[in-house]
Amino acid sequence: MAHTDNLTMRRVLHREIAGTIGLLTDEHDFRAMRRYRSFTFDDHRTYLQQVEALLKSRAAQGTHTTVALFDPQEYADYCAATGLDPDAPASRSRFTAELAAEGPSIPYDGRPLTDLVPELVDAAVRQATWEYASTLLARAGTCATCGEDLGRAAFTRASALLVRILDTAPPGHRHLVCSVSATTETLVAVLHADDHDGATELDETEALEFTTVLALGIATRSPGGLVMRTSAPGASDRVYGWRLRGNGLEPLTAGEVFDAYCTDVESGDLISPESGVDYCEPPDLGDDAPPPHRH
Repeated sequence: MAHTDNLTMRRVLHREIAGTIGLLTDEHDFRAMRRYRSFTFDDHRTYLQQVEALLKSRAAQGTHTTVALFDPQEYADYCAATGLDPDAPASRSRFTAELAAEGPSIPYDGRPLTDLVPELVDAAVRQATWEYASTLLARAGTCATCGEDLGRAAFTRASALLVRILDTAPPGHRHLVCSVSATTETLVAVLHADDHDGATELDETEALEFTTVLALGIATRSPGGLVMRTSAPGASDRVYGWRLRGNGLEPLTAGEVFDAYCTDVESGDLISPESGVDYCEPPDLGDDAPPPHRH
């Protein structure tokens, strides 16, 4: 009887142990892991099928599982830095456990991997963008005249501007996109926000990423822009935006917004405008935001 009770208790505890699976999302990363003899999978499709079957099995048992993006190069670097044998399952388990705490991950909620993988990759891109923008912002240094931290000042101003943008937006769902050409490639951040009875609801992580990219554009005075689309039941969608000008925002005209949305980025050809969408000028943000650094 005692043995049976012990087994029952262990099953209960097993359901309460959260786990993480490090997922190789593409064929290139899968091939990179095949150099390790202890990695026994030969085919990426079969590998994904087995992972999905395991996820479903754990979910059926009531066990929570987090799916993390497994990067073979980061894994190799991790093993080199920690002195672990990369060709050992225990090393992969230890690396995966740290991914759950630090890397991009999403909880498995029963959806097929074909739906989860794009979301996981998007989370990884967002985190990489934020980390890169944060690094560049930290390197902005201090003002030679007054000693003010330029990155911190830009972040404070970007935060206040974002608050004003949301406060002056029409009620409903808001979809914001900020793009900054601060490096050889353009950094893009997206923010979703909803207005409920005058209160704005948004994802804090998205807001931090968005503000950081906007702050980078302000601190470096880089080319860029910010566009918002608002949607509400019974009303036409509204689209408007600003360009980054110096270390602030300059309103786009309705014609400029229309041209941006109705021009193919690659070919330059005109695209038919969406029905039920108003391309308009943005509301006045006022002067509540902290003034830009002018030294």
